[in-house]
Amino acid sequence: MDKIKVEIKNCYGINNLENEFDFTAGKSTQIIYAPNGVMKTSFANIFDDYSKGTESKDLIFPMKESHRVIKNNAEEDINPESIFVIKPYEKSFKSNRMSTLLVKEELRRQYDEIHEKIDIEKDKLIEILKSSTGLRSNIEEAICNSFGSNLNSFLQILSQLEDWIKDDSELPYSHIIYNKIFNDKVVAFLETGDIKSQIIEYIKKYEELINKSSFLKKSFNHYNATTVHKNLKDNGFFQVGHSINLNVDGEKQEITDQNKFLKLIKDAKEEILNDDTLQTIFNDIDRKISNAQLREFRDYLFDHQEILTELADLSIFKQKLWISYLKDNKDVYDNLLIEYKKGQDGIKKILEKAKNGETDWENVIEIFNRRFFVPYRLGIKNKEDSVLKDIAPSVDYYYKDRSENIDEDLLLKVLSQGERRTLYLLNIIFEIESRKKQGIKTLFIVDDIADSFDYKNKYAIIEYLKEVSEHDDFFTIILTHNFDFFRTVQERISGSSKYAGSFMAVKENDYIKLENLKYRYISNPLKDWKQNLSDNAKLVASVTFARNIAEYIGDDENFNKLTSILHLKEATKALKIKDLQEIYKSIFRDLGDIELDNSDRRLYDIIFEVADQIISSNSESVANLENKVVLSIAIRLNAELYMINMINDNQFISTINKNQTGKLFGEFRKRFPGELSSIGVLEKVNIMTPENIHLNSFMFEPILDISDHHLQQLYKDVLRLLEEAKVTEVLKEVASAQQ
Repeated sequence: MDKIKVEIKNCYGINNLENEFDFTAGKSTQIIYAPNGVMKTSFANIFDDYSKGTESKDLIFPMKESHRVIKNNAEEDINPESIFVIKPYEKSFKSNRMSTLLVKEELRRQYDEIHEKIDIEKDKLIEILKSSTGLRSNIEEAICNSFGSNLNSFLQILSQLEDWIKDDSELPYSHIIYNKIFNDKVVAFLETGDIKSQIIEYIKKYEELINKSSFLKKSFNHYNATTVHKNLKDNGFFQVGHSINLNVDGEKQEITDQNKFLKLIKDAKEEILNDDTLQTIFNDIDRKISNAQLREFRDYLFDHQEILTELADLSIFKQKLWISYLKDNKDVYDNLLIEYKKGQDGIKKILEKAKNGETDWENVIEIFNRRFFVPYRLGIKNKEDSVLKDIAPSVDYYYKDRSENIDEDLLLKVLSQGERRTLYLLNIIFEIESRKKQGIKTLFIVDDIADSFDYKNKYAIIEYLKEVSEHDDFFTIILTHNFDFFRTVQERISGSSKYAGSFMAVKENDYIKLENLKYRYISNPLKDWKQNLSDNAKLVASVTFARNIAEYIGDDENFNKLTSILHLKEATKALKIKDLQEIYKSIFRDLGDIELDNSDRRLYDIIFEVADQIISSNSESVANLENKVVLSIAIRLNAELYMINMINDNQFISTINKNQTGKLFGEFRKRFPGELSSIGVLEKVNIMTPENIHLNSFMFEPILDISDHHLQQLYKDVLRLLEEAKVTEVLKEVASAQQ
């Protein structure tokens, strides 16, 4: 990712933007200053779309054909996963990579190996149970629900059933298909009041009949007898000449043949099930089975009438079925249980290590707690589960001196907006640190992440971004409309290529260009002006902060002279370059030997000469502060010229000692309330020019945010007012009035 080529057309208000970001030679961080409304958020949204595989478009003009290209220096599309957009604030954002910071590779490997062995045996059992039950999926869920537990308890349930499975007695239900009975339609039918009553009636009659049987009883029914027969047969009992004695109708009867024993059981069973009263109840139940799905159940029930006695309590019958299936597949069940028990000791030791060991996740918490100034601190909970299982890690919050943790929702209610935004930063740090650990080469698009933070946290963010910039796999484009933040980032996130990746977004006609700043205006543009006074634009612009310096040091004489350059005064047209040279030698001691060219030229002429050159060039440069300052001075001088001419009151003019433009405008509006067009232009002069002219080294951001186009248009509008009023020269009258 040495270079990234970006082409954007008709996306989120950006009509046309093309730029190549060069991250070679240590330039891992690029920063763009973009005044509000130029391109900042749109640029970030386009990259966010790209990272998520979403098309970008123009929301206002959706019919325009949009174009978006983000390629590397090999002309290959950038991998969307390698782009991450950090928005100013996104309340719902949670990093989905947090768990990677909790992984201790060796512990996770051991943990996974244990569970892999368990899962192999578990899968074998589940496949067999699918065949036995007729269920295609959700075997684990069905067993857990049958024994009243949640899905995470599947293996614990199987372990708890061990004594029942090992019991020699058999439940002869392994041939019953679970899904034939336990589906929504059948269960709803069996749970209706009439059916339940008839089933109970059937059971009572069945128990009455079985107690009258020749050798079967309630405590030794045909299920028990069938189990005995099966065990004797499977163990070759009759084949070696053994026999059993049965109590049949009170008389002992010797049985020497397994087939005779089986026939005896079958006859006793049929005698009971074919009883007329029992069959009447059964047929009455059968007649109530109507729809197709229930008719399938009826057919199944007809072939397995013996289960009717179990249908009075479906929850118990479910459990009997599962135990029957597991008994019938005891070898597979035992293998799973052996592997599960064997893994428990190992897992216990691993969990203990995970609980006590330090993780990268905790390092993120430490970064946050150490760097950011908020009234709460963070801790980690469910640590061992998060380290080893697929369970999302979670945070404990501790408010100020309170020892107990506090619920996140309550915390958010008591925090300020800025403090809530800081919690968002925590998730951003999780994302960044996760990508660092995974070695994911990433381009971060940072959209005014520090906006609205106090200075302590703003600088903490900058320091963290500096650490990010020093990582070999990370590249950053920082977007901001805050010039102070822009300047600070460039000062602190620096290297051998300082300022080489500094841009200002400039809107020209239908396209946006990113103008490289190189070494200008970053730490102190005013110093650049003072060192380049041979440039007429910088010479005029320097008057603004020179005047402030004169005011600060109490040099009233030079302050008044410099004021005459910025307002129409007695000396405005008389001051020359050589006069300014002497003033500067007095104010700026390091300029003691300065000799300026064209010393006899009037500063008044130079101001309008430079202003006219700016207008004729019709170019826009956010970075060119001096042009904006000169244009602002020229606008205000012409506006005052117009108002003085229109007011035409020497006595009033003579009373103005300060705030000249504002007082002239107030008087103009009072005398000419109907001149709405002129008032509108002059209001713009009052709004747009003062901050541009009263400039110092700590506050020149307002002028950056004003478009050259707006200043140029305002200059033309004021000229139009002068032309309409036929104003050509009033300086003599001004001078006379102020004497």
